[in-house]
Amino acid sequence: MEIKWLLDFIALSEQGSFSKAAEARYVTQPAFSRRIRSLENWLGVTLVNRDTLPTRLTEAGDSFIENAKRIANDIHDVRNQLHEQKNASSLVFLSQHSTAISFFPSWIQTLSPLVDNAVVKLVPGNLHSLNEMFMAGNGDFLLTFSSNSLNTPQHKKNQLCIQVGRDTLVAVSAPNEHGDPMHRLDVNEPCRLLAFPDDTYLGELIKEQALNLLPSHYRYQVVCENEMAEGLKAMAVQGFGATWLPSSLIQQELEDGKLVLIDDKLTPIDLRILLYRNRHNVKPEVTRFWFYLAELYGQQ
Repeated sequence: MEIKWLLDFIALSEQGSFSKAAEARYVTQPAFSRRIRSLENWLGVTLVNRDTLPTRLTEAGDSFIENAKRIANDIHDVRNQLHEQKNASSLVFLSQHSTAISFFPSWIQTLSPLVDNAVVKLVPGNLHSLNEMFMAGNGDFLLTFSSNSLNTPQHKKNQLCIQVGRDTLVAVSAPNEHGDPMHRLDVNEPCRLLAFPDDTYLGELIKEQALNLLPSHYRYQVVCENEMAEGLKAMAVQGFGATWLPSSLIQQELEDGKLVLIDDKLTPIDLRILLYRNRHNVKPEVTRFWFYLAELYGQQ
């Protein structure tokens, strides 16, 4: 039995529908439904009446819900006690792969006087997994890309947010012998595309803000998927296809001529870089660091 199954079941009892509960837990509805079914299989009882709207718990579900809350709270309390002992002088940053590489190193270096003697720990991952970790209290801060057109999963009222930077997603390709993009949109053949997976934040954003807006006579063919921006960059430099990458990640490659911008129909996408913190996290070094950031960026 997994703890997240209990948290899923508690969310379902509070939200009254699978779709709303899945959104609250930052997972897709099919994945959420499978996890509820796994909990039922483990317990050997049916917890949810799926034939009613709003969704109602069965008699067994009503009997189990208070126990589920108690177990989850007990585990949460024990984990917090252990974390306080282990991480008394650390700052744990959860970060998307792209921001972990393109933004975090130089950013944290400029802020090193604010860190004092705390150990800085960086945990990279995909946004959905990081959100789950952050909600569970397994990190002090969450660092993510965000866009005006496609927000990151909406933070809750107990979370604080500061914008700490900006970036731009740009379409690039290795150059041909004339210095023009080797891969670009062409009405005669599909453009070879190196893509972030659709279930990642950047993959979803690029699809919504660029690929879905292309005129119908332009086609593209995804030839490689990788959620790691560094992996896509390496393949783009080798000439495997075109891709979108954070501009901060490819400045050297652009200057060296290993990559060139594709400016026809593939428009840049503006990004904000946001840092989240749980307002109930009262570790002294976390509170102090956040106060300095709020002053530095003129935000509360």
